[in-house]
Parts: sequence; C-alpha cells; structure tokens
Amino acid sequence: MNEGSGPVGAIIVAAGTSSRMEGVDKVFAELDGEPVLARVLAVFHDCSQIDKIVVVLARKNLERGRRLVKERNWHKVVAVCSGGSRRQDSVREGLRRVTDCDWVVIHDGARPLVDSDLIQRGLLVARESGAAVAAVPVKDTIKIVSRGGLVQQTPLRSSLWIAQTPQIFRSALINKAYLQADDEATDDAMLVEQLGHKVEVYMGSYRNVKVTTPEDLAVAEALLRSASKTSLDPGGSCASESATMPIG
Repeated sequence: MNEGSGPVGAIIVAAGTSSRMEGVDKVFAELDGEPVLARVLAVFHDCSQIDKIVVVLARKNLERGRRLVKERNWHKVVAVCSGGSRRQDSVREGLRRVTDCDWVVIHDGARPLVDSDLIQRGLLVARESGAAVAAVPVKDTIKIVSRGGLVQQTPLRSSLWIAQTPQIFRSALINKAYLQADDEATDDAMLVEQLGHKVEVYMGSYRNVKVTTPEDLAVAEALLRSASKTSLDPGGSCASESATMPIG
C-alpha cells in the first residue's frame, strides 16, 4: 500500500563505546582526511529527501559533535544529543527529538560509505510497506553451532541476508515498536518484526561497511580510494539489482 510521502527525519546513531578500536573513537576516526561521522552527515544533509537530522553521540563527544555541525553549517541537524547504554536506548533518544516527521530513517554513524541512492531507494520501498531495511545476500556458508562447538544446522544460503542500515520506517510504526520494546534488540527492524509487522528488504551495498575495528577502517579507506579511481556505481555489482524480499 502506498500512503504517500511526508516529512522525513533521520537519526544518526553514533553513541557506541568504540571498544574494539584500540583506543580510537570510530566516529571521529579519519577516513581519507575526513572524520567518519562527517562523511555520514554530509550525505544525509545533501540528500534532498531528508528534512531534519538528529545525531546521537556518546556524552563525551557531544561538544565535539556540535562543533562539527556548526563548522559545516549543517542546518538540517536539529539536535545533537547523548545516547544510552544500549543502541536501542540511543535510538529512543533520537526518536524523542525527530518530531513532525512521517518517516524515520535510522543509520549507523559508523557506516561512512552510505550514499543518497541507498537512502532514496529505501524510502521508495518503505512507502509501499511501512518498513524497509537495506541488506545484502550472504556470500559464505553459515553454520549454526552449539556452545560445545558442534554444527547443529547449515541453513540455506539463499535465504540469508546481512542486515545493514539505513532502516526506514513509518514514524508511528517505529515509535510504537520502541514503546513496547522490552528485550535487547540488535537492530530496529527486529522490534518492528516483534509487533507482527512485515519488514521488506531492499538491496544494500557490499561497500556499505560498518567500522567496528581498525581493520574495518582500513577496508573502508581502500573502498573509498578505489571508488575515486573508477566510475563504478557505489553499489558495485549489486547496484542494478532491485530485489526485495519480505521477512517473516
């Protein structure tokens, strides 16, 4: 069902502890001369379909984040706030500040290679289904393993996708999901699924990596430099695919 468009708010979640970054704060780590967070915010600010942005940071980074927004004159940023101890607590803080929006786009501040195309395609899918998640098909064989190290099951690879962000929802839907959330969730779509609402997957990008370790930062750097030397679409070989699949 297509219920039309409306104002779109974005929540950039960047309140993690960077515990696996060997002392480096991942959202302010430099990526080809620019802070990771700055690359994310620039894309969302320049995306014509985004009306307002809320940035959720660790408390220690609030002043640094606000200074960055002011220096770059990112007028779409309506709030820079501190997050909670869990990712879902941080998203909840962002939701409180994304007001008067019909749609909410939630993105990890540690995914610096996002582009406007990924955001816009997600909005098109979400406007049909109410909930859309960027994802890519699994390339490797996955094993479900017991605590004792024994293989219990080998699921069909064709049914497995790796969830990414952006994750895009009708505002009323994601707010309801967070209002009823009790258990810890690893992503926002999981909470919407728990409501019994179907979530639609759209093709993400293998370049849309999340910086969690120094090795991830090196991969992102290599991908960024490779893209600048070629005219390949940021989505790589998957860019032409428009496949979607319902979850559940």
